[in-house]
Amino acid sequence: MKEINDLNLPENIKYTEQHEWAKKDGEIIIVGINDYAQDQLGDIVFVELPDIEDSFTQGEEFGTVESVKAVSEIYIPVSGEIIEINSELEEDPELVNTSPYDKGWIVKIKPSNLSELDNLFSKSEYLNMLKG
Repeated sequence: MKEINDLNLPENIKYTEQHEWAKKDGEIIIVGINDYAQDQLGDIVFVELPDIEDSFTQGEEFGTVESVKAVSEIYIPVSGEIIEINSELEEDPELVNTSPYDKGWIVKIKPSNLSELDNLFSKSEYLNMLKG
């Protein structure tokens, strides 16, 4: 397990209390689980993905991540419609471990309310939450 100061937490990403991340990319939001979550879960063996065109409200469960240790729900950081899923995770779920912010992203959403990003943590706020 990594020490909190050793976590890879990019500055240009927003974080949730449940350890998801959200990155604005033009008009879409890319979503995944962050370095802390993948580190805590251990080796990820399966990612349950939603369907394209499914819609979710901020904070709603949209899938699960299964590791050798546990199954963990994943919650949508901002309300919106799923416009793309990372189908590579079906064959290669460990991408979430090895590249949580790049190849291991989970979904892309068309947000219904971009201002919900303001409800998420910055890197420093997220680190403060982890430290308690």
